[in-house]
Amino acid sequence: MLDQYSLPLVALSYVISVLGSFAALQLVTGIAEAVVKADRRRAIAFAGLAMGGGAIWSMHFVGMMAMKSHMPMSYDVIKTLISIVIAVAACTGGLAIVGSGRFTLDKLLPTSILMGAGVAGMHYMGMEAMLMPASIEYNLNILIISVVIAVAASFAALWMAFHLHGFWQKVGSALIMGVAVCGMHYTGMAAASYRHTGLMPDSGFAGSLSGDYLGVTTMMISIAIIGLTLRVNHWYRNRPLLPQ
Repeated sequence: MLDQYSLPLVALSYVISVLGSFAALQLVTGIAEAVVKADRRRAIAFAGLAMGGGAIWSMHFVGMMAMKSHMPMSYDVIKTLISIVIAVAACTGGLAIVGSGRFTLDKLLPTSILMGAGVAGMHYMGMEAMLMPASIEYNLNILIISVVIAVAASFAALWMAFHLHGFWQKVGSALIMGVAVCGMHYTGMAAASYRHTGLMPDSGFAGSLSGDYLGVTTMMISIAIIGLTLRVNHWYRNRPLLPQ
């Protein structure tokens, strides 16, 4: 199956991943500063939601919308929901590790692995959610490369975020994290090959979403998550500091 990509949607997927990463990193790198534990947990939760939901999950499905196929395609609702849970859980767990206490390199490696695994896990569960008259097979070597890209770029982005302070340094970190998310996604797509079966699989008890409806839903969720995270970050930055 020969597919083509819509370049404007590919660019949009990268922009979404950068904005989501920037919103998350803005919040996470201030967690270790003087805040009460409840505020720290809240900041980690919102940062994980922005990274996992806004940067990773939304980017994936916008990227899927960018792929033009001649086959009818929809998405299993349950598997799509599981994919966002994987991304948010992995990012929240990773950011909780690196954002608690003093930043050290021994925290950075497990966080990068966890976040890279979250990006990859979300992607391949999202692929599993595809309902189309074809089966998917993967090139194992390219699949492994896609996971390595996610982990390595996550490591670089988090290192920059915690070592280089300032607005433009955060922008640079978000740009690199966007490369991690998009690099993993499109490399993972390159690992996939499709064998036409002529049979449309069942959508399951929860039904399915067409590509058009999912695209609109994804954009709404992405905008809401990023906006909410930036609002929480503004509140966090402007509230009086309380003792630990």
